[in-house]
Amino acid sequence: MVGRDREEDHRTATTLELFFDLCFVVAIALAASNLHHEVIEDHVADGVLAYALVFFGIWLAWLNFTWFASAFDTDDCVYRLMTFLQMSGALVFAAGVPRVFDDTDLVLATTGYVIMRLAMVGQWLRAAYSDSEHRPVALRFAIGVTTLQVLWIARLALHGDAGLAAFVVLALCELAVPVWAERAGHTTWHPSHITERYGLFTIIVLGESILAATIALQTAFDAGFANVELLSIAIGGMAIVFAMWWLYFEVEENRLLSTDWGSFLYGYGHLPIFAAAASVGAGVQVLVEHETGHGHISDFTASISVTLPVALYVMGVWAVGILPNTKGVVRAAYPVCAVLVLGFTGLGAPVPITAFLLAALVAVLVLSDHHRQEGMTD
Repeated sequence: MVGRDREEDHRTATTLELFFDLCFVVAIALAASNLHHEVIEDHVADGVLAYALVFFGIWLAWLNFTWFASAFDTDDCVYRLMTFLQMSGALVFAAGVPRVFDDTDLVLATTGYVIMRLAMVGQWLRAAYSDSEHRPVALRFAIGVTTLQVLWIARLALHGDAGLAAFVVLALCELAVPVWAERAGHTTWHPSHITERYGLFTIIVLGESILAATIALQTAFDAGFANVELLSIAIGGMAIVFAMWWLYFEVEENRLLSTDWGSFLYGYGHLPIFAAAASVGAGVQVLVEHETGHGHISDFTASISVTLPVALYVMGVWAVGILPNTKGVVRAAYPVCAVLVLGFTGLGAPVPITAFLLAALVAVLVLSDHHRQEGMTD
């Protein structure tokens, strides 16, 4: 196992990577579903906290595998078996998601997380053994990740505020490990492969919103389309997710990946994008249940369950994709749209209004791109 060529042509996602992502679909779906149930029962703070804890674990395990695979994927028997072990850990983690939401029981989720991470340590040790050039950075990854897994297990002995504080500290340490490790050398991840992998994961999290829009449409159909509000949620929900896709994939190449620190901003900056995209679907389902009388929340709480994650998503895409790569009116359009989405939250009909604002932002992007292309041909 040696580092791959960073200039390799046609470096694309493998079927194993797509299979790996499939296991995370389960965990994300369970996280979004449980968030929806917590919010509709007016346990908003508890639901958001549990969602944040769960999604961080999902995202970090996926992130570490993705960047490692971009640099060292050999696709041999040992590599596949170690990846299967990580996938098994992801399924154990997913099985523990409901317990995190029910009573903040992180034992099963932590077990799955540790399985994923220790399997990753095995991959790093193999890279260190086989690739002398990248041995220092690989050993740092192995040492850092192993140490933290011991601490994650020890954290289970803590409860309440102490357990939460320890979680935050360990999470920050997890984020620091790649920064520390890469100071000993540079792994040979492939820029276009990374952008493709992040794009594929964005589609996965947007799938939760597609599911929510489908449920809204089914509920409207069951009501005989007599409920105009339900129908507007269904149609608006589909329009929102279509616009979210467009807004993210407007930028095909990202300049952040041309520098070391930029790559960290790119990698870590996607956390709010992914988490918000998945929670939009939960918010749409909250609005459906609120409209049908199933729930104990105010109109404002139901509305902001959609508008807040949409605004966070827009700002996340702006920070990671638009700000470093574009100029002109587009740079200002994203923040303005996010502010308007939040500003109209309490005025009723949050889904149609949000869909209209996102559609307007897409129109700005299309017109801006059209003018840019005209300028290039003149």
